[in-house]
Formats: sequence, structure tokens, C-alpha cells
Amino acid sequence: MSDPEQEPGPAGERGWSLSAAAAGDGVRLELGLPDLDGKPVTAILSLSRAEARAFARTLLAASGDAAERSFPRPAKR
Repeated sequence: MSDPEQEPGPAGERGWSLSAAAAGDGVRLELGLPDLDGKPVTAILSLSRAEARAFARTLLAASGDAAERSFPRPAKR
């Protein structure tokens, strides 16, 4: 995993990183956080394909919900 501070775009600006790679019959996800109680932390998730799909759907739903809360629709006139 590369240094998130050196990467352009949102991950570099926030300092965290997320990467995914095929691993056997599933997926390996790595979430890097630069500062958790003063130390960098990398969480590694090894998921089956079904678990990875469920995780992706949940993450997409959460990001959609966050976008709706952050950018509400204008009131109708």
C-alpha cells in the first residue's frame, strides 16, 4: 500500500487509504488510517465474494445516505 499523504485526490487529502485485491476465492481489503490514538493503523479484511458484495452494497448505501444528508434537495416552490 502506498503512502496516502503522497496520493492526490480525496484519500490523500483525508490521509486514509482503501485498497482491494483478489485473494483466492475472495477479496482482501486494506483500510489505512494515519492516526488512531497517535499511531498509524491498517485494518485488513479477508472476505468471500458474497461478503465483499454485501460490504460494497452497505458502503454504497452509507455513502448515499451521507450525501443526501450533506446535500439536501432544494425546497419545491
